[in-house]
Amino acid sequence: MGGGIAGVIALVLGLLFGVGPDQLGLTSDGADPAATASSAGQVQESCLKGQDANSREDCRTVAVVNSVQDFWRLEFGRRDADYTPARTVLFSERVGTACGAATSAVGPFYCPGDRKVYLDLGFFGDLRTRFGSSGGPFAQAYVVAHEYGHHVQDLMGTLGRSRDGRRGENSNAVRVELQADCYAGVWAHHATTTPDGSTGRPLVTELTRADVRDGLDAAAAVGDDRIQERYQGRVTPESWTHGSAAQRQQWFSTGFRTGDMARCDTFP
Repeated sequence: MGGGIAGVIALVLGLLFGVGPDQLGLTSDGADPAATASSAGQVQESCLKGQDANSREDCRTVAVVNSVQDFWRLEFGRRDADYTPARTVLFSERVGTACGAATSAVGPFYCPGDRKVYLDLGFFGDLRTRFGSSGGPFAQAYVVAHEYGHHVQDLMGTLGRSRDGRRGENSNAVRVELQADCYAGVWAHHATTTPDGSTGRPLVTELTRADVRDGLDAAAAVGDDRIQERYQGRVTPESWTHGSAAQRQQWFSTGFRTGDMARCDTFP
């Protein structure tokens, strides 16, 4: 991808939202892309206590991943459906996927080709420094839950609706992203009551108003209008692929307020 503001905009708009690196025009250059990747299971082996999750970003991320997947397993079960867990890969610098090779510039994403969630832990710092988010642990949890929202869409057959190549504030691409935000909110609603599959106790013990504000702030920070204003100095709704700051906050709030995935129908 070429440099300059156009290249920056393209990469920024690809961040965080579940698109595979193939959709950003990224391909393998022959280097070993997996050298800096590890599975969440490998990390979890060194994350043995709650204090580990409170002090280590990778442990906290794995705890959120486990909580999110525990919730969706139970939710699918309540609907007489089977939830297939998404494997999680934590990476830095670069990683190889079924969607192509990606660098840290892509940020966290979901690859439907291998049904894995790829999380670049360095992105959480970028969320504060590059996008102006207030940050905080729950801002990170929102990002993780959003990506697993894409996995839920993949299992339900709705993720593919974003692949029609259209953009704009009323496009399917935007509707898919907003639904993933809503699904993140649904998990957050149930986070403190979702039992861990191993211990039977919730992995998230408390969710404060400040936490929710951090999540909403992160959702707004990655709105198309905010990003366009920051990086190109103007807002062009006809090129949106992810929704405005207000829309992203609205749909996360809908999921969080209702706790009902049926209320996350962003398609007319």
